[in-house]
Amino acid sequence: MFIKTRHHHSHHHIVSIAVIVGALGYFVDVYDLLLFSIIRKPSLTELGLNPITDGENILSIQMIGLLFGGVLWGVLGDKRGRLSVLFGSILIYSVANICNGFAQNYTQYAALRFIAGIGLAGELGASVTLVSELVSKEHRGICTSVIASVGLCGAIAAYFIKQEFSWRICYFIGGGM
Repeated sequence: MFIKTRHHHSHHHIVSIAVIVGALGYFVDVYDLLLFSIIRKPSLTELGLNPITDGENILSIQMIGLLFGGVLWGVLGDKRGRLSVLFGSILIYSVANICNGFAQNYTQYAALRFIAGIGLAGELGASVTLVSELVSKEHRGICTSVIASVGLCGAIAAYFIKQEFSWRICYFIGGGM
């Protein structure tokens, strides 16, 4: 009982940070997952690639990255802890996205989407796990809903940002977030 009372306040603090980080992470995840679909045509056309065939291939490569990342981060999360996974995956993903803004050919584009996929998987998995581990059962639904609705805003953001900026800038924004 004594321990519980003492750490009660700091626990709430950690929970809100986890929910905020999780929600923002999810916002960026949804933004990114949709971003490629939204800017696939202009970006691949500009690079002289085929938006349909090359686009499908790059999307598949990103999905393989997500699957691979899911396993990788799951194993790392058990060894290193969720928070380090969360920050590690955010870092990988941000760097990959920023580099993607500089991509000049198919190989670079595909490789960076693969790396971004790995990062995305870690971020998504870690943020959800983190929140569900920290939040009490009564609040879990609310926290998950908050994360999901902030995530949806990522979709809206991706759409509007695409209207205003070139595809390269869209990737910089995604990485910067």
